[in-house]
Amino acid sequence: MRVNWNYIKLACLSVSVIALYGFADHRGKQRKVSDISIKFVGDENLYLTEDAVNKLLIQNYGSLKNRDKEQLVLNTIEEVIRSNDMVKNAQVYLTVNGELISKIVQRKPIGRVEGVTKFYLDDLGKRMPLSRYHSARVPIITGKITGKSLEDAYVILNYINEDDFLRKNVIGIHIEEEGSYQLRFRMENFVVNLGGVDDLNTKFKNFMAFYAKASKDKSLEKYAIVSLEFNNQVVCTKI
Repeated sequence: MRVNWNYIKLACLSVSVIALYGFADHRGKQRKVSDISIKFVGDENLYLTEDAVNKLLIQNYGSLKNRDKEQLVLNTIEEVIRSNDMVKNAQVYLTVNGELISKIVQRKPIGRVEGVTKFYLDDLGKRMPLSRYHSARVPIITGKITGKSLEDAYVILNYINEDDFLRKNVIGIHIEEEGSYQLRFRMENFVVNLGGVDDLNTKFKNFMAFYAKASKDKSLEKYAIVSLEFNNQVVCTKI
């Protein structure tokens, strides 16, 4: 009977690979966490610090450094980090060297509510607490704060953030009442009566045309109120 050495070699090679994989897997499970790294993705403004994240992990798990990798449930650690009010998303993973890395995406404030209670409005239209580590430079929302008026303020803020000029110059939204909103600008003395949130594109297009002409005529300082609430018109009240 002729022996097929190629089959024997292939079988031996397969056994060796399986054995090496099993050995590596066993060694990997025995390896401990060598270090912990907290990384913030995107925004440089930190509403949450590395120390605060580490404290959150210690409160829930104790010290993770030198912990057996086999003891860690990464999905659970992610959920703990996401439970912080400043966190939008988190990804946790282990490197081959045993480093535990947490990549964190913070929530993004786009407006700050100054009412009976103070909080941010984030880019999803949800309430976000103020941070003790950093104060966001965003438009201030004042006036008659209700659930509906905040929804409208969110619509206005989203529009403002899509326009470079408005994003840099609008510093406040005052809520006269539901359906009546007033904008304050950084460098100008006048206020802009926006009315409701209907047809914002036309209203701001008309405003930009007015602003360009008044800037050219050097007459901006003459106005106290610029109203956009009337149908396709810009109505100005002089000082």
